[in-house]
Amino acid sequence: MTQEKIARINELARKQRTIGLTLEEKAEQQALRDEYRAGVVRNLTSQLDNIEIVDKTEEGK
Repeated sequence: MTQEKIARINELARKQRTIGLTLEEKAEQQALRDEYRAGVVRNLTSQLDNIEIVDKTEEGK
């Protein structure tokens, strides 16, 4: 996700709190949030897939 898209998410959130959003803006906000969440899940999954658990009790055998 680009910094421009993150800035747009924040811009829409500020606007929602102050004057409200149009239906088109709400749809855009939801799409951007979904894209952001998907990226977070993808990154977390990648990190978890690369974790190697070492059992120290097995090393001495």
